Amino acid sequence: MSKRLGGGLFALLLLTAPFCATAAELVATLEDGTEIARLPVPDGAGWCVLWHHSVKGFEVSDCYENRAGQMVLVRAHLPDFAAGLDHIPGRGRQVSDGQGGYWILDIDEVVAGNAYVLRPGRGIVDHRLQVGSTTVSLSAIAPRARVTIALMEGMD
Repeated sequence: MSKRLGGGLFALLLLTAPFCATAAELVATLEDGTEIARLPVPDGAGWCVLWHHSVKGFEVSDCYENRAGQMVLVRAHLPDFAAGLDHIPGRGRQVSDGQGGYWILDIDEVVAGNAYVLRPGRGIVDHRLQVGSTTVSLSAIAPRARVTIALMEGMD
């Protein structure tokens, strides 16, 4: 009986395998296809792209979430209204961070094609990917290179 139950369980696993959920991964690649980062991002989890403003030096963040396999920009933190930083009315809602800066919350923009291109800045700019407690400096690996950041399906 044990042998038969084991065989039935194996058959059930084979039949349901194509329907198993896949995990997603955040993948950063260079133009030639060289992979420079691969980080797991399960459904509902998030990550941020962090960098330092090139003039003021403070840290800025754009934060994303994996929503059922879609890359969605959900919020941004801007410590100041410095050059190039502003809230666009109708694109999320701006709230104070209590320290002179602000959050833009509820942006909820799906990123077309689940990917975008970034040219990591050198030096103090230090563009980084942060997923949980893991941080990867794209600037250290590929300063000024064309880097594609993509949310891709992966296998559990």
